Amino acid sequence: MVSCHRVLQELSNYLDEDIDPDLRAAIDEHLRGCHRCSVLVDSTRKMLYIVGDERTFEIPGGYSERVHQRLTEYFAKH
Repeated sequence: MVSCHRVLQELSNYLDEDIDPDLRAAIDEHLRGCHRCSVLVDSTRKMLYIVGDERTFEIPGGYSERVHQRLTEYFAKH
């Protein structure tokens, strides 16, 4: 079984679909049972979509710091 830490390590490869099929299947299985990791993958996928969009978006003040704080807290526990 894949750990939350491994999902984080492979996140970029997973989203780029540049990952071993067996590992992808294991991550998919993990995501079905782990709400936090599934939210992380979904949020990252959406962020990449927004960043790739040519329009400009104003990000609220302190947003980046809050995201980093939550990710640090989450992965410190797992």
